[in-house]
Amino acid sequence: MLFVSLCKAKAGSAMRDRIARRLQWQWPAGARVIGEYWLQADDPTVISVVEADDITPMMRAQSEWDDMLEITTIPAVAAEQGLKIAEQLTAGR
Repeated sequence: MLFVSLCKAKAGSAMRDRIARRLQWQWPAGARVIGEYWLQADDPTVISVVEADDITPMMRAQSEWDDMLEITTIPAVAAEQGLKIAEQLTAGR
């Protein structure tokens, strides 16, 4: 399953502190990172696309960053998979 996380910097958290932590931090077991994008913006400041068997690694990551980032994690599907689902949903109308 794919998950997209949108991360907003919390007020009072400094970029240098977030960078220092990220240099040391590893994604939890079970998280297979598709992409991690650092944006030159505050909302979102990071977008992550992660594949995992369930939401457990995403919840673990969120708990490890909740002092510095407001994180919204959303289940997602790739466009190809979404189009197949759409075809199934509209079949027989």
